[in-house]
Amino acid sequence: MASQERSNIINLLKVTMSVLFQPFKLKDVTLRNRIAIPPMCQYMAVDGLVNDWHLSHYSSMARGGAGLVIVEATAVTPEGRITPGCTGIWNNELAQAFVPIVHAIKAAGSVPGIQIAHAGRKASANRPWEGDDHMDEGDARGWQTIAPSAIAYGKGLSKQPRAMTLEDITRVRQNFVDSAVRARDVGFEWLELHFAHGYLAQSFFSQHSNHRDDIYGGSVENRARFLLETLRAVREVWPENLPLTVRFGVIEYDGRDEQTLLESIALVRDFKKAGMDMISVSVGFTIPQTSIPWGPAFMGPIAERVRREADVPVSSAWGFGTPEIAKRVVEEQQLDVVMIGRAHLANPHWTYFAAKELNVERASWTLPAPYAHWLEQYQ
Repeated sequence: MASQERSNIINLLKVTMSVLFQPFKLKDVTLRNRIAIPPMCQYMAVDGLVNDWHLSHYSSMARGGAGLVIVEATAVTPEGRITPGCTGIWNNELAQAFVPIVHAIKAAGSVPGIQIAHAGRKASANRPWEGDDHMDEGDARGWQTIAPSAIAYGKGLSKQPRAMTLEDITRVRQNFVDSAVRARDVGFEWLELHFAHGYLAQSFFSQHSNHRDDIYGGSVENRARFLLETLRAVREVWPENLPLTVRFGVIEYDGRDEQTLLESIALVRDFKKAGMDMISVSVGFTIPQTSIPWGPAFMGPIAERVRREADVPVSSAWGFGTPEIAKRVVEEQQLDVVMIGRAHLANPHWTYFAAKELNVERASWTLPAPYAHWLEQYQ
């Protein structure tokens, strides 16, 4: 086949195939499609250490055909874990345990990513199937939580955290930097900072949880300080050619949504200036008293607004788990990459079945070559 003819065919396929199944390039990383596995806590680690469960889980996610697999929220320090079962990367032993997982994700054709996090005042909790609440004060498995201010998440829902000192803030910022270096050195190619869901960074930004009277509290600029300082510090050690992304709750659904959204979009612009390459748009979850309009693709219009007003690539999760919805939000440019979580837990090969459902020609090509070969042979 002549080179020009081959090029014409490729261009035709790009036109006729849904954008959902076209490659997405960010920095020097190219995803084979616009579908990603978002971070989903497994709560199966022991003292932060990943094990055979995680290897099996992430291998299956990658073999299913998604372009990107992001490892669950991984604590940058022991007190930053949500539960005793959360993964950690606060030392080299913990980091090295991720190497087989990174290799397995790459072997299946996906890009390996990791989300690093500190749970702040939401830490020291029971695993969901063991109560999904904070451990009692006398529980030997628990620990003292820290936060911008000594304000509990909600009455009866969490223990009161200790307000962070300036030394604490400096230490945790460095914990993020050191964890990013470890993630880099074990081969992750996509790094996400968890600045959402009422965890430490989000609680600095929110007026609900930050009542400080120093340079980290009060004005929106001060409340954003910890997030921007941490991002800039991580950017200095994370390779410039690899994506650095942020998951951030841009809205709370607490009755002051427009003001929060305007402040959040301004901060996303600052994230971009500080070196962020993509934003994963989410909800704040800073307080329990909210009215979130759960439903299919409910975050789509919010994500599209962030994408347009901040002029930055976006992804999002929550309610995109049917092929038709995933296809629509990408084609309508609400999202650049769609995060499909629970649907992949129910069916690790969701990407392949979505391609079939959407009548993508040779849908099996979304899978690793050995799977594609056998499916092509006997369809």
